[in-house]
Amino acid sequence: MDVVEVTSEEQLRELIGTPLPRTANKARATLHPLDKDWLAAAPFCMIATSAADGSCDVSPKGDPAGFTLVLDDSTIAIPERPGNKRADGFRNILSNPHVGLLYILPGRSDTLRINGRARIVADAPWFDQMVVKGHRPQLALLVEIDEIFHHCSKAFLRSALWKQETWNTGAVASRALIAKALERPDETIEELEEYYGAKYLEKLYKA
Repeated sequence: MDVVEVTSEEQLRELIGTPLPRTANKARATLHPLDKDWLAAAPFCMIATSAADGSCDVSPKGDPAGFTLVLDDSTIAIPERPGNKRADGFRNILSNPHVGLLYILPGRSDTLRINGRARIVADAPWFDQMVVKGHRPQLALLVEIDEIFHHCSKAFLRSALWKQETWNTGAVASRALIAKALERPDETIEELEEYYGAKYLEKLYKA
């Protein structure tokens, strides 16, 4: 079967239709108190970035609930914790500041979306409010909000993401086996299982 490509918004609208006014117009430019409550309860978000050449990245960020700091009604800050040092998203932001954020609450099927422009900050007085387990971040992402809105539940409901009876963590290889096959072939499975076990948890806030 030949691929039928959609190449214009007109074609797209013919296929999927037009959103209702309440959906098309629900984006806001400033945080509502309900948005702030969501951020205070959220322990996890995904950050989408794109470099000037169009190459993309989506990076997960997680910390205790409320890790995103609300600085004012149109500005938030996200701490950077120790990681793999690839800095894919940060490198994208250096050439293109536009970011998309998706905030997830465990057990909730709706989400909070924020689109804005980001800057990488090496220090600020509010870094002291981002200390977790003795770790003061070396960097933070400062996001000036362009639009914010709540997203419906359909994707999470279709996927049954939070229904534990659908979980099948053994359907794919363990993290140690994946690392052995794709990233660290010179190490033994035993060494990798030890690395990704209890010791891994101990290093979450250590550089």
